[in-house]
Amino acid sequence: MQVNESHQSMVLEKETAKKLKFAKNSGFKTELRRRVDELFQDPSRKARDCPQMYAKTIILLLSFFGLYSLLVFVAQTWWQVIPLCIMLGVVTAGIGFGIQHDGAHHAYSDSLWVNKLMAMSLDLIGGSSYIWHWKHNFFHHTYTNIAGYDMDVDVGVFGRLSPSHPQLAFHHWQHYYLWLLYGLLAIKWHFYDDFHCLITGKIGDRRYLRPKSSNLVIFFGGKLVFFSLAFAIPLQFHGLWQVLGSYGLVAVTLGVVLSVVFQLAHVVEEADFPLPIAGASLIEKEWAVHQIETTVNFSRHNHLMTWLLGGLNFQVEHHLFPNICHINYPELSKVVEKTCREYGVKYNQHASFWSGLLSHYRWLRKMGTTC
Repeated sequence: MQVNESHQSMVLEKETAKKLKFAKNSGFKTELRRRVDELFQDPSRKARDCPQMYAKTIILLLSFFGLYSLLVFVAQTWWQVIPLCIMLGVVTAGIGFGIQHDGAHHAYSDSLWVNKLMAMSLDLIGGSSYIWHWKHNFFHHTYTNIAGYDMDVDVGVFGRLSPSHPQLAFHHWQHYYLWLLYGLLAIKWHFYDDFHCLITGKIGDRRYLRPKSSNLVIFFGGKLVFFSLAFAIPLQFHGLWQVLGSYGLVAVTLGVVLSVVFQLAHVVEEADFPLPIAGASLIEKEWAVHQIETTVNFSRHNHLMTWLLGGLNFQVEHHLFPNICHINYPELSKVVEKTCREYGVKYNQHASFWSGLLSHYRWLRKMGTTC
């Protein structure tokens, strides 16, 4: 049954991919791959199964359950609850960035079951690892920043993130109100998105293979675990409004962190938003160049931020080599930047988190006020 489902998944992915193609690969991608492979000839450097990842996983999971236990079983006053909720929201995002993300991309380990287990940490914190694979790994990573193909840059009528999206009158203020909506991302995800995708068999307007057999069990099992942690267990010790308020603060913190980190990588002034050549269903640039020019790094030299964000401040390297553990991204970025410079490919980066944040703000304002 599992083999049949995997075959169906591959067929559907190929059918979807046929709808849009990229220009033929040049020597750039070949040379970049050669240099990256050369980097891992060093026996002290591992592409996956890095000891640092296992240590990080232990730290993040212990932090998650430790903060959760303090919040549910110890905290009694607002001045205890509020900081614990905010910290729990940040650590929950850290699990997504630092554990689930690598596992889902098969970058955590050479072992398939270890990757699967780590990817399932998303089910623990309220998402579906199966649906996320389709939405993120396939649609976003293949068609980055292409309107109508990359669902991650489509927020519906609520905002205009791409020049190809229609502009509505109230988008004039989106550089103010979208920050508030970012906080609702996790709540919408928990209660609506995954269930809607499961029922309709679509992510946005794109078909995907609905989960079956063990994947369906994981989907509902994960939801059961999450809603038990978020509501059923806390309600045994606290009132309804206290539980709802605490959940809301954790979820809003999580939503803001997840949204902002993603937006700084793709929805900024420096990122390209290409469209297929009219009538050809073809992107003008080759895939590797497309990934680089639609993606922006930030805070490359901030080691603490790199640790907390699971290397997602190195999104250029992640998009080029998603199956390499993020522990390697700082060294990888030196190779990628040098190769880009030699081949005349635009390598985008912001020196700091704040410069990236300001660029995102200016882009939102531009998209809301300029046709």
